[in-house]
Amino acid sequence: MDRNLLDCKMFSVTVLWEVTQDHTVNSLWKLLDDWTEKPISEFIEQYSTFIEALYNQNINLSEYILKKVLEDENFYIIGKAQGKVFDSYIVEAVENELKVFQELSRLTPEDITAGIDYDGFLPRWRTSDIDFISEYHKRLENIGKYGYGKYSQNRMFIMRDGETVPVKYPDTQRLDHLYGYQRERQAVIDNTLALLDGKPAQNVLLYGDAGTGKSSTVKAIVNEYADRGLRLIEITKEQLRDIPKIIDDISHNPLKFIIFIDDLTFTAGEDCFGSLKAMLEGSASARSDNIAIYATSNRRHLVKETFSERDGDDVHRNDTMQELISLSARFGLRVNFGKPDKKEFVRIAGELAKQKGLEFDEKDFEMKAERFAMASGNGRSPRTARQFVNQLINEQKQEV
Repeated sequence: MDRNLLDCKMFSVTVLWEVTQDHTVNSLWKLLDDWTEKPISEFIEQYSTFIEALYNQNINLSEYILKKVLEDENFYIIGKAQGKVFDSYIVEAVENELKVFQELSRLTPEDITAGIDYDGFLPRWRTSDIDFISEYHKRLENIGKYGYGKYSQNRMFIMRDGETVPVKYPDTQRLDHLYGYQRERQAVIDNTLALLDGKPAQNVLLYGDAGTGKSSTVKAIVNEYADRGLRLIEITKEQLRDIPKIIDDISHNPLKFIIFIDDLTFTAGEDCFGSLKAMLEGSASARSDNIAIYATSNRRHLVKETFSERDGDDVHRNDTMQELISLSARFGLRVNFGKPDKKEFVRIAGELAKQKGLEFDEKDFEMKAERFAMASGNGRSPRTARQFVNQLINEQKQEV
């Protein structure tokens, strides 16, 4: 293999240029540059830099480079996702670049070290015989499931400094780990499936008592259907003004997005709900078929109101309060997660205990569960049930 020729070919890459700037790929490219003219010490140093970068990602060079190519966000893949037809010269350029990366990905340790006057140990990597053009076409055909750029690499995001960034340690909760509230949860699942299928989907308000699994339901649904193209962007109440920008960024993306606001509550005098109101009412700038708003709240009407705010005859304050109170009505689907009764609470705790592999006497378990709920100060809820089961696990460990 002519490594100098491959080095030159890399300079012809234009559409997929960002892939060449990836740390691992760029380290390999530097290693190829004038390799025959380098002092052995410089060669080994660059070789080690490349290996360190690759080992942190994947032992297989071919798989790693293909992943970077498929995830690259460029004008071509964005246009193809929107149904754009490109000039044959651009298509030809893209396919040539795919061949270049395919050739690069098949470099073996023996290819790199051939002719190098060094008989010491050098780490190795693996390669695979992958058809990059075929794999790229498959990605384009299923772009609605995979997406591109950062949204293809992660499933949950937050807003930071006005930009969406991946959640470093995303919630891994799954639907089969949640117990109780089957009817309520199914309503949210059905709405999410409508979003994924391109059917009219409602904006959703999950309201009710603390610890009943409202937030867990939303995140478990995202984990369940991420492989179908579902993503979550979580924002705070203070970031509601960023909603128009978020929509501009993702409205033409082939993926489906839930914009998630957790524990949403307003007080009179706050005006940051304007952007949310516009989104819920479906203004021209806010409508997008691939986006739905999901919010959780402990309050059905999203309003924290004091008795003092009801006094007086301030017409404008009254108007503000009425607007806040009516905000929840703008959610097309409102699902109530109330506290479970004693029987349901014990059942949820029992399912969690079985999931953890605990063995228990049912009557004794019921008595202890109810006692724990009353003593916790939080009452009965799935969260309290989970805390009770964790306590049982700790007690059993101490007995051992």
